[in-house]
Amino acid sequence: MRICFFGNPNSVHSYRWAKYFANKGHDIFWISPGVESNSDMRRIADVHVIKKVSIKVLRPLFYAIHLKRILKEVSPDVFHVHQVWIGGLIGAFIGFQPYIITAWGSDVLNAEKSWLKKPLVRFALNRADLVTCDAYHMRNAMLRMGVNSSKIQIICFGVEVDKFCPGERNKEMEKKLNIDGFPVVISLRSFKPVYDVESLINAVPLVRNDIPSVKFMIAGEGPLEGKLKNMTEFLGISESIRFVGSISHEELPEYLRLSDVYVSTSLSDAGISASTAEAMACAVAPVITDFGDNGKWVEDGSNGFTIPLKSPKVLAERIVQLIRDKDKRQRFGRLSREIIQERNNWEKEMGKMERLYQKFAYECREK
Repeated sequence: MRICFFGNPNSVHSYRWAKYFANKGHDIFWISPGVESNSDMRRIADVHVIKKVSIKVLRPLFYAIHLKRILKEVSPDVFHVHQVWIGGLIGAFIGFQPYIITAWGSDVLNAEKSWLKKPLVRFALNRADLVTCDAYHMRNAMLRMGVNSSKIQIICFGVEVDKFCPGERNKEMEKKLNIDGFPVVISLRSFKPVYDVESLINAVPLVRNDIPSVKFMIAGEGPLEGKLKNMTEFLGISESIRFVGSISHEELPEYLRLSDVYVSTSLSDAGISASTAEAMACAVAPVITDFGDNGKWVEDGSNGFTIPLKSPKVLAERIVQLIRDKDKRQRFGRLSREIIQERNNWEKEMGKMERLYQKFAYECREK
């Protein structure tokens, strides 16, 4: 098939989605609205970048005109937009079929609360032949907006479970980070308000009261980086924390294999976050906030712990419990990996998507 995508080409989700179908021998075209593509995407797809116009209000119209022209040239079997706002709306006006939209989270959840965005998002979604998302609470939000339930399919972004798997610790990396021989807790969420890494920082002194040797690897970057580092200085916990910056997708399994406990303090998630799923695939015991569909992936006390939002004290208690109880920690990790292998396996989820592409491409040709 000839599959054409429209959206940000540099997201790891975009790349991995396109990579699967390129590896299967399909011709991949990626149309980018004003964002130059990185080399990874260019290796697997024919990338078309629509340049930005300086007048912001004119950009959607400009994108729509050029998108329609490119689609005519490419003549794909399937046209697939990633993210509903604003890409899904532009795609809806183009009128190409079969037309598929994947909602990513805030594009739908924020629109439901907005009197301006809600009718426009509803229009875009109802114009699609198929809508996919990775969480039931997102599906429910779309249903409340009046989207036809027959259009919606749950398709997870998936984890490469052969790549993200348990393995030996990298001794050289351990020494470099000065964490060899210590219990390690890892966080992979960005330094933005929605991910509430502050709650984790506030939990660190409480964990150290019981386990002084504990080390925290905090990966990521973002606007709150300075504030978070200042907090560690103020609380006198700098020696226990390793700010390791942004970790590449290729290196991430190595960091996860160094870790005993994974923490996500996010205040909002669409489906299961990629970092949570990847940690679970590496059999790292998870402690995550109880929001959205998180409880469908981590059953509290069964394969990990779910905690209330903004609860440093509860978070600290759960971390201490897991560090002290190796058997429970390993059991949680093992069961978590089994869940990801069964329900969030990249190969399986993209295989479902391939069958949907084939179905809609065939039906469109038969019309």
